[in-house]
Formats: sequence, C-alpha cells, structure tokens
Amino acid sequence: MIHDEIADFAAALPPMTALAGLDLGTKTIGVAVSDGLRTIATPLETIKRKKFTQDAEALLAILSARQITGIVLGLPRNMDGSEGPRCQSTRAFARNIARLWDGQITFWDERLSTVAAERALLEADTSRKRRSEVIDHVAAGYILQGALDRLRHL
Repeated sequence: MIHDEIADFAAALPPMTALAGLDLGTKTIGVAVSDGLRTIATPLETIKRKKFTQDAEALLAILSARQITGIVLGLPRNMDGSEGPRCQSTRAFARNIARLWDGQITFWDERLSTVAAERALLEADTSRKRRSEVIDHVAAGYILQGALDRLRHL
C-alpha cells in the first residue's frame, strides 16, 4: 500500500522489520536497507535499469531475501518544493511495484541527497570512477536514513 504521509506508513508497518530506501534514476536504482530495529541505513547496491519487469524482478529478489516490509522512495521534488515529471515517474514506479509486492511504500523528499552523498564520498577520498559506481546506493542510504530518523520521532 502506498502512503503519502510517513505517519500512516509507520502505523502500517509491522514492528522490528527492515526497510529499503530507493534512489530512482533514469539509468539506475540505488538500493539501501535498514536493520530490523530501523536505526541505521546501509547502502547495498545499484541496479542497472533495463525494462520495468527486469528492474522489478531484481528489486523484489532483494526485498524477499532481506525480508523487507517497507520501501522509502526518494521523491525528486524541485527546489521550490513543487513536483515535476520525475516525481510523476517515481509515483508511477511506486504504483507498479505495489501491484507486485505486498509491503508498505512511502515517499521521502530527496532534494540534495545526491549532493550529500557526493560530498561524503569526496571526503572519504573516493576515486571518481568508484564514486560513479556507488553514488546511487549511497544517495539511497541518505534517503532511507532521513526517513528512519523521522520515524524515530513519531
């Protein structure tokens, strides 16, 4: 089920279960996961996008293997807070995944998550090639961690 409000998402989640954070791009999907206590987000992997069915298959395999009960999707709002075409495609992706998967889905404002991820990787002295390989799932980690921090204060 898709929830626009994080409080509704939190109420629908079973206790002590892991969540996944997704950073949807046009070419990749960054994936991060939380622990069962929902305290820390860990960047996991980047799925190279092909067709929706193949993308969904790869994502559902991760969700199943890690017993994920909720997804936090990064919502790429414009800097003024409005929603553009990328938000519409993210919402469409959520609707399509909801048809295939029984868990809970919500959105998290992802403005500047990639910038924060890039900054962290630069501070860690990561090479340009390595940054391009990991930036998406590190950004997914920032998205998920933001949502986890908010969930802790509900």
